[in-house]
Amino acid sequence: MDGLPSVEEVGERLAGIRERIAVVGGRDVTVVGVTKGHPVEVVELAVAAGLTELGENYAQELVAKAADPAARALGPHWHHIGRLQRNKVRLLAPHVALWQTVDRVELVAEIARRAPGAAVLVQVATTGEVGKGGCAAAEVPALVDACGDTGLRVRGLMTVGPTDPEVAPGPGFAEVRRLVDRLGLECCSMGMSDDLEIAVGEGSTMIRIGRALFGPRTA
Repeated sequence: MDGLPSVEEVGERLAGIRERIAVVGGRDVTVVGVTKGHPVEVVELAVAAGLTELGENYAQELVAKAADPAARALGPHWHHIGRLQRNKVRLLAPHVALWQTVDRVELVAEIARRAPGAAVLVQVATTGEVGKGGCAAAEVPALVDACGDTGLRVRGLMTVGPTDPEVAPGPGFAEVRRLVDRLGLECCSMGMSDDLEIAVGEGSTMIRIGRALFGPRTA
């Protein structure tokens, strides 16, 4: 598998991630392995190393990996974690176990039509950065209600931390955790390779890790 680490290396890196979680007091934190930019063989590595939850940012990549016979036989649960276009929902619907970036009513309606009863997270915009997606915190309760009204199962909320390393992610993460608690939800998906300690410290229950597990993207 050119350009990819070995199963042993991925396993060691995953153990390191879990240690980082433990050091800041994290418990029962789900690690989603982000396979973006890597060939389909990364699925075998991930599952062999103990990862069953995998995430993709782009619809085409997720569908290609999820539909691959060898990868499908391994049975990973696929999360769509990138900004979602409504016209991609039909392609993704047979494969996605958790839609992490639901941020507008139009998406709610389309997912409910194509994947009735699907599990979703509502994405919250916490950085003000253009292009990241997410709805404003004030709009979250209404969007959660809209999901429920259509039969979708809202497991929790999701956010993406700031791109600028000079901007502290903690306040945004804390805001999302408060919303999760206020709405009586269970899942709080926030934190990636560089900011997972801050996210877990603020109450994240799910982190999305790519580079720290699989190395630089090969595509």
